[in-house]
Amino acid sequence: MRQHVNPLSKYFQEIDSIPKIDQIFKNSALPTHLDIGCASGEFLFQLAENNKNWNYLGVEIREKLIIKAKNKLKEKNIDNLYFIFGNADNLLKNWIVQYPDKILESASINFPDPWFKKKHHKRRIIQTDFLNRLSLIMSNKSLLFLKSDVEELYQYMNSVISNSLIFEKVKNKNLNYLETFNPSKIKTEREKYAISKQLTIYETIYKKIIMFN
Repeated sequence: MRQHVNPLSKYFQEIDSIPKIDQIFKNSALPTHLDIGCASGEFLFQLAENNKNWNYLGVEIREKLIIKAKNKLKEKNIDNLYFIFGNADNLLKNWIVQYPDKILESASINFPDPWFKKKHHKRRIIQTDFLNRLSLIMSNKSLLFLKSDVEELYQYMNSVISNSLIFEKVKNKNLNYLETFNPSKIKTEREKYAISKQLTIYETIYKKIIMFN
């Protein structure tokens, strides 16, 4: 279903400068959602077109897909969507310096690369350092949405997140989706595929824990 790209490759160490939020979006005051591993952006295009109350950032490490997404964006009149190419962790390092304010209200990681071999687990997107960096640009009580159709990967990610003590599981089963980045519960292409193949989808929503000094 996808072409694996080694996120630790030296090719991704250098990143392009990202404009400030008020230069990216028409209304930078709107809450911003980050989708990590957005592929060619079909999920985000649907979100941005159906919900003008949020801004959407998509990050993708596969360059061909992000080029496709950017070309499509040029053809559409959408002012609440922006795509970024690169390794998400390296981008976060840059954003922490560039954006001292907390710019995200939520983030999603949908069906990330599983990297099954144990020696490749270091390539998985969910790592403790990554979560630390992500939290620094997320506002208090912001939400992290996680989905996978690989149980072993899901258990691994859930363990790392839980042990980080940065995010906690949202226990409210009646979460008001109308207040989230995805009020219509739009599904990603991978989720549609998983449903069509009757695969089990594992998902959890986490909330950033407020830290007191």
